[in-house]
Amino acid sequence: MRLLLWLVALMAAAIGIAVTARFNPGNVVLFYPPHRIDMSLNLFVVLLALLFLMLYGLVRAVNATRRMPERVAAYRQRKREREGNKGLRDALKALFEGRFGHAEKAAMRAAELPENAGVAALIGARAAHRMREPARRDAWLAGIAADNGMKTARLMTVIELLVDDHQPEAALAAVDELNASGQRHIYALQWSMKAHQQARNWPEVLRLVRILDKRNALHPALAARLREMAYEALLSEEGQDPEAIRRFWAGVPAADRLQPAVAARAAAAFNAGGLHDEARVIAEDALKAGWDERVIRAYRDAAGPAGSASLLAQIENCETWLRERPNDAELAFTLGSLCLRQKLWGKAQRYLEQALSDAVDAAMVRDIHLKLAQLHEALGQDERAAGHYRHSALANIL
Repeated sequence: MRLLLWLVALMAAAIGIAVTARFNPGNVVLFYPPHRIDMSLNLFVVLLALLFLMLYGLVRAVNATRRMPERVAAYRQRKREREGNKGLRDALKALFEGRFGHAEKAAMRAAELPENAGVAALIGARAAHRMREPARRDAWLAGIAADNGMKTARLMTVIELLVDDHQPEAALAAVDELNASGQRHIYALQWSMKAHQQARNWPEVLRLVRILDKRNALHPALAARLREMAYEALLSEEGQDPEAIRRFWAGVPAADRLQPAVAARAAAAFNAGGLHDEARVIAEDALKAGWDERVIRAYRDAAGPAGSASLLAQIENCETWLRERPNDAELAFTLGSLCLRQKLWGKAQRYLEQALSDAVDAAMVRDIHLKLAQLHEALGQDERAAGHYRHSALANIL
């Protein structure tokens, strides 16, 4: 439709010019002594228009010639950008596909474009790391060390790759550099926690687990397991120094003290340090919060001396719990052991035999037979004691 309108307009203009020129009697005379040129006004207008078109074309040609180097440079730049961006896309695609060799080669092409150099170096470093080429990985990362715009991305990549390579000291150095720049986002805290875990820096692991747990950045099961590992290591480090154990336990949050694994390990540490009264309190508090066999075992090991009020209180507590859990073999074994310590022979035998009938764990069966052997030996029933000793030895072999 537009073309048709243009044709109609051109035809109208041509007709108008033709009619105007037909009735135009004007002449143009050009003098250049001794020459004279006569022509009609119409011819002069046509020649003038042609001259203008020629001059316009000549100026355009000169300008185009002058701009040719710039246009060639722009074309080459656009070509480099296309190739660099294509290399970056190929590198990402190959990295996600697990074709790390292709990813590194594509990253080399992408790095030729300055705008893509930082991201391409990160891709190349990850690809080289997956191919177990630490020298090439470090070379890629060193290439972007001075690029302030990529500092955080570089440090996060360094931390992740070094933790994966089990180099916690170097990873923690990168963590310190990252923290100095004020970057403390969730992902950085997660990798920082892993680096401290590898370095066995358990106080810092506990601190980071608490932070991440508050932000729902850790699975509850993982958070619980990390706490268990940290407290187990820290309590083991304290050894059997009673005062050191007390000082450490005083700094443990109340919520962590009630966790079964933590309470069981703490009670064991207090027992090892001879602090049986504190161990009993820890176990009883944890058992009130939630039942756990590990805690009841620690409670059994924290038995007071024979005839003491604490031992009688333990027996009373266990009898109360056993009424609530009549088929709990671990609890029956604990109660039988406590009664044996108090020389309540009848109760001890009854509870130990009940535990033996409910026990399914070979180690527990062995320990119960051993306790029954000690019971019968104390009662002078040597034949029955020998039988239990024999069963205990057989359970140990199995």
